[in-house]
Amino acid sequence: MARRSRQRGAVRAAVKVPAFIERKIPYFDFCTEEQLQEIEAHVDWLLQEVGVEFRDDPVALQILRDGGADVQGDKVRFPDGLARKLCQTIPSEFTQVARNPEKSVKIGGRNQVFAPAYGSPFIRDLDKGRRYGSMEDFENLVKLVKDLPHLHHSGGVVVEPCDVPVNKRHLDMVYAHMRYSDKPFLGMITAKDRAEDSVAMAKILFGEEFMEDNVVIMGNVNANSPMMIDKVASEAIQVYCGANQAIIVAPFILGGAMGPVTTAAGVAQAMAEAMAAGAFSQLVRKGSAFVMGNFLSSMSLKSGAPTFGMPEPVMSNYMIGQLARRVGIPLRCGGSLTASKVCDAQAAYESADSMHSTALAGANFVLHSAGWLEGGLSMGYEKLILDADRLGVYQTMLGGVDTGANGLAAQAYEEVPAGGHFLGCSHTMANYETAFYDAQMSDSESVEQWEENGSKEAVVRANERMKSMLANYELPPMDEAVDDALKEFVAKTKASADDAWY
Repeated sequence: MARRSRQRGAVRAAVKVPAFIERKIPYFDFCTEEQLQEIEAHVDWLLQEVGVEFRDDPVALQILRDGGADVQGDKVRFPDGLARKLCQTIPSEFTQVARNPEKSVKIGGRNQVFAPAYGSPFIRDLDKGRRYGSMEDFENLVKLVKDLPHLHHSGGVVVEPCDVPVNKRHLDMVYAHMRYSDKPFLGMITAKDRAEDSVAMAKILFGEEFMEDNVVIMGNVNANSPMMIDKVASEAIQVYCGANQAIIVAPFILGGAMGPVTTAAGVAQAMAEAMAAGAFSQLVRKGSAFVMGNFLSSMSLKSGAPTFGMPEPVMSNYMIGQLARRVGIPLRCGGSLTASKVCDAQAAYESADSMHSTALAGANFVLHSAGWLEGGLSMGYEKLILDADRLGVYQTMLGGVDTGANGLAAQAYEEVPAGGHFLGCSHTMANYETAFYDAQMSDSESVEQWEENGSKEAVVRANERMKSMLANYELPPMDEAVDDALKEFVAKTKASADDAWY
């Protein structure tokens, strides 16, 4: 019997993958109308009576006071539905323009965008194990994401480059996204000047005039749960929204620590914190793009360790998806999340459950879609490759099913007799390249063929694919004058301050 080739490109030509997902299937609605109304009433109570602290930022407090909020010290309350009213000017959908226009993405509406994991200080692979991330690792990850078609977005801090000073690494990270990828990306937010540097570099790349009318860079920042928007977050909102760019604000709620242990309370708190930030964004600049985030995790009440892929966070994804659609604000959720330290069965199960709920819930921007390990402490090279391959499954599923003439294939039955087969019929040939998702990291051969090829587990195959992709990486073109201007900005800004390692 002829052996099927493992070189898939020799069998089927590459299929062009859209730059983002246009969802064509219904949402999974978890809560009843009565439950949604009860949660929304609790959100309003939190905003009006409990309030949200905007700590250590007098400028933000004055903006809120001028906008009609009740400001007492650092505590901000939003009376009479003020937060909901202000959030009405948030665009329900916007485009983030990539330097390659074909890779621009739409965020909001019925669109879904997948981005890699974010913020890990450690990196892991089969060859070197677990270690602190480096700038070389950062650049490698950006290059890989650039060539992984089901990751639509380059992300932000794909791993912390711990060999670069803390006060200067943001410059190298933003430059790496701009130079080594042509997909949209996130800027940095950890201090006001780093956010400003990110926006300044975007102006060099895209042009200041173009940015007045187009979103080209986003920031991603966490609320300091419970019920606090700290100075890092409020200043990031001012920098990004003030420049007509987009900001994502995601409450990070570990149930039992930064929020109550009950799921409904955690979801309501996340909504309140995000809506407070969203309202502030519109006071900074009316109509600026804002994405409501949700990162609600359960925890082991025995040890205090966060847990992922558990039913409570899965439920929270569905619930906040419904609530976000009711207020018309784009939503960010987490993706392929796991507490596992390596690419094992635990990682696969937990990541699949987390990602599946995020996809069905309708999250518009999915951070941590690929690469996440160890509760976010590690970014895995092999995990990135394996997760990205499964993202193609979700892209196919979210695209829905064709029930037209081609989908129902009446003509195929005219060609194939009873007891025959469809493998060589014209309908099969016409749909050959797109009929089924081709999972490149799954081995579907016989056990004999698998053994003959070295009995390689999925993580080994992913390691090989990662190395092949890096060996064959091609630098996307960039105008030389723009590249020189970015390099000059980075060098000049670095030279203006001493190195700081904390």
